[in-house]
Amino acid sequence: MEHRKKVAFYTLGCKLNFSETSTIARGFQDKGFDRVGFEDIADIYVVNTCSVTENADRQFKHVVKKALKKNENAFVAAVGCYAQLKPEELAAVDGVDLVLGATEKFKITDYINDLSKNDFGEVHSCEIEEADFYVGSYSIGDRTRAFLKVQDGCDYKCTYCTIPLARGISRSDVLENVLKNAKEISEQNIKEIVLTGVNIGDYGKGEFGNKKHEHTFLDLVKALDEVEGIERLRISSIEPNLLKNETIEFVAGSRTFVPHFHVPLQSGSNDILKRMRRRYLRELYVDRVRKIKEVMPHACIGVDVIVGFPGETDEYFLETYHFLNELDISYLHVFTYSERANTPAAEMDGVVPRKVRAKRSKMLRVLSAKKRRAFYESQLGTTRTVLFEGENKAGYIHGFTENYVKVKAPWNPELVNTLHRIVLKDIDEDGMVRFDFVEEAVYAS
Repeated sequence: MEHRKKVAFYTLGCKLNFSETSTIARGFQDKGFDRVGFEDIADIYVVNTCSVTENADRQFKHVVKKALKKNENAFVAAVGCYAQLKPEELAAVDGVDLVLGATEKFKITDYINDLSKNDFGEVHSCEIEEADFYVGSYSIGDRTRAFLKVQDGCDYKCTYCTIPLARGISRSDVLENVLKNAKEISEQNIKEIVLTGVNIGDYGKGEFGNKKHEHTFLDLVKALDEVEGIERLRISSIEPNLLKNETIEFVAGSRTFVPHFHVPLQSGSNDILKRMRRRYLRELYVDRVRKIKEVMPHACIGVDVIVGFPGETDEYFLETYHFLNELDISYLHVFTYSERANTPAAEMDGVVPRKVRAKRSKMLRVLSAKKRRAFYESQLGTTRTVLFEGENKAGYIHGFTENYVKVKAPWNPELVNTLHRIVLKDIDEDGMVRFDFVEEAVYAS
């Protein structure tokens, strides 16, 4: 009997990458490969790369080393955003045999004919203009939630961002296919689906990026709300100018969409927003937050913010700090600006020293902790529904309420992947919330 080849995967970067890794892995399994963990010995190691942070570059080399330690003769393939932007650089990394860009990554099994090591990484990467067809994906990371990709690419030209160069134009899945994937997920007893994409509010542009919007993001949300068997739907990051009042109102009265929004701001200064070429000003952002809180006072609102962008003086940074401090939001994701080749921002004057960037980042992370604490305190005494996760962390089980409050309880395997009504009691010293059960599982698995 022939030895079945083993393949292992490592994903760097965003939720979208995780969903795509899962799709690529299913392609391997369809071709008769066995999927194993990255810590195991495999014949092929596939690394799905990211280009958004500086560390992603360094992490890649580290991951390749780790794979070759397990099996020095393993075939190593790099796919994903960094593979599209800098294929030659990745191909030159010791031990890398194959580099596939944005359109080729989903056809990876076609490129792996023999698994003999190459002296130098072989590159197959298209011009990014060719990345115009859409490949639907979803991942089932842990058993409790799945990431469902609905859109890819971006037509925005933010001055700091390489994503349009790495992923191509904005294009979407057809509604029928998204609903089919959602149904498949719900049939696997997964309780929560997180919608992901590069710019999901832009959902509706055709598969080849043609501007014909057959369906809008609101149509998508309304249709998903009716899929049987899904308990929770969560919208991942959505641009403020694309988060329309109608969508906010629909979520407020929806059966399955949870009151949790993640809305990138990037800067609280209009001058910096213009330099970034963002498509809104801070006044619009205030309106969005106000609208969410008006119809869902208990909603959780997360914010992306970039510190140290070229031209960000102390005054501009403080403008952002005070803006966020006064805004009714729940937590921040803070990114320290890092120069990216082939972006307009990399050529801008007013470069902020790295030490200053680090200091500003720390200030905003402290603010984020304060905001999260205040949000959790505002929720104490309320009744919520929690979905428990599958990991035993130092004797505790964790879970998230619909409005993204993280709770903990002593480990009990029977709680994994079940939803329960709880009353939030108090905040533990580690910042998580303790609770009392209201009743037995609402929806046991």
